[in-house]
Amino acid sequence: MENNVAKITLNRPEVLNSFNFSMAEELQNILDEVNQNNEIRVVIITGAGKAFSAGQDLSEAISQSVELSEIIERNYIPIVKKIRNLDKPIIAAVNGVAAGAGANIALCCDFVIASKEAYFIQAFSKIGLVPDSGGTYILPRLIGLARATSLMMLGSKLSATDAENLGIIFKSIEEEDFETFVREFSLKLSEMPTKALALTKKLLNKAFENSFEEQLEAEKIAQSEAGKSEDYNEGVRAFLEKRKPIFKGK
Repeated sequence: MENNVAKITLNRPEVLNSFNFSMAEELQNILDEVNQNNEIRVVIITGAGKAFSAGQDLSEAISQSVELSEIIERNYIPIVKKIRNLDKPIIAAVNGVAAGAGANIALCCDFVIASKEAYFIQAFSKIGLVPDSGGTYILPRLIGLARATSLMMLGSKLSATDAENLGIIFKSIEEEDFETFVREFSLKLSEMPTKALALTKKLLNKAFENSFEEQLEAEKIAQSEAGKSEDYNEGVRAFLEKRKPIFKGK
């Protein structure tokens, strides 16, 4: 952890950080730990080596004769739920290929920052499978049904630049500037009012499900909670005193 920023690295570079049961379980445990640690205000998830993640390690599924539904239940549903419900911002720092479940885990994060050398691919149709890990929920909400359909059915490779232009990711950054940008951006987020960001995330997660009236009510409740925070009091004082606020994430 550096300056209240925790970095999680998917570390199976010899298989492009593809997931087996062990790595999936470890990631779930780490996500629980960072969520419970109040000193951590921002989380980064990235990959070791040349890939973010190539998704599921199919050799494990084949060798152990495991039902794919069991893999999804044990590996991916818990991971994407924990990411979406994390009460602090999480950044996917996509350093290379993000394929299949790897792509959709990245897209479940609050901010996706990708190296311009990276690419995304909904590779499921290439092997006769359907998208999982929340992909059919997230992608249509980001770019609409028509574009999501083409990416998922055709399994087309999408560059980081094109992903940014389509509105799928937050930023694509030149490879030589990538790590510096991610670090500086994460530090910027770590200085912001973490509780307010968590409440905003919760509201946005419901934005496509709630009615207008329900969302207004949810905003009212969230604003009441934010207004009781130390960060709100500090923000108002700083505004009146014409200085930069020093938020503590409380």
